[in-house]
Amino acid sequence: MADADPNRIGLWDAYRLRWKRRRLLWRSFRSRHALTPLADRTGKIAQNDILAFTPLRNEAARLPWFLEHYRQLGVNHFLIVDNGSDDGTVEMLRDEPDVSLWQTRASYRDARFALDWLTWLQMRFGHGHWTLMVDADELLVYSEHESHGLHDLTRRLDARGQQAFGALMLELYPKGPLGTQDYAAGTDPVEVIDWFDPGPYRAIRQYPMGNLWVQGGARERVFFADEPRRSPTLNKIPLVRWHRRYAYVNSCHSALPRRLNEFYDGPGGSCPSGVLLHTKFLPEVVEKSSVEKSRAQHFHTPALFDHYYDRIGDAPDLWYPGSVRYEGWRQLADLGLMTSVEW
Repeated sequence: MADADPNRIGLWDAYRLRWKRRRLLWRSFRSRHALTPLADRTGKIAQNDILAFTPLRNEAARLPWFLEHYRQLGVNHFLIVDNGSDDGTVEMLRDEPDVSLWQTRASYRDARFALDWLTWLQMRFGHGHWTLMVDADELLVYSEHESHGLHDLTRRLDARGQQAFGALMLELYPKGPLGTQDYAAGTDPVEVIDWFDPGPYRAIRQYPMGNLWVQGGARERVFFADEPRRSPTLNKIPLVRWHRRYAYVNSCHSALPRRLNEFYDGPGGSCPSGVLLHTKFLPEVVEKSSVEKSRAQHFHTPALFDHYYDRIGDAPDLWYPGSVRYEGWRQLADLGLMTSVEW
């Protein structure tokens, strides 16, 4: 629950957060034994390289565009953990010259939804680098990203003394029942799923970590209208100048030390920010929903979300008269969903 002033904490809470961070780092260090290297090219990482850390499973259809998008933005090296793919994902990634790949068949949920594995890799390889934590279905955009890549952005953030860059996760969806569209691997997902909810979004600052909690949007409207507090968390801090003593707490929704959470103040805020275009609702989502329901790996209490997977399996139409067609970052800035970088 939010405190009256979440930007101030007492000595006891500060002490508890330090120990929480140490526990997270320790369990991440221990998780290294679960990872088997399949293609270790980390020796190629240079001092100023921007690194992307990604967990995935069965993302062969998304990967070509995902890699292309982030290469164009300026990612120099991808560190990827595969969690038991059987659709050709591993074979595809093994041959990519800028990818280092590990595999594990351990429980995604028990590893804090892959955070233990990725935090270990960030500790080992990310120290001192600007690091990007993104899922395979997330595409980062920000103001003028076509002409100012991540190296320009991080130089600007360094000049501002800003150690992290936040983003709103924005659900994209098609017009018409889910699963009835056509998508060809290697093409821009926005050509198929090009609608979104412009609002409403609500945000509160939480105590004691001072992290923002943003909810709302399409998934809440369609799947969690009766229980909005259980709808997905939409704030993320995907880009951080990493230190080996840092740790994400809940996906990359929040981080420790708590000062990292101050650099994102949500839709309509003053801190420069971006948007993660969430491409979950490509046609394959209908089939994948039944698989993920049976795997029970994506929520702390999976049975409470069975209805969510069942609804997706029913192939609903997420479009409604308030939907807006995606046109680009300028539109998102005009709507207040991101705050432009002052180049």
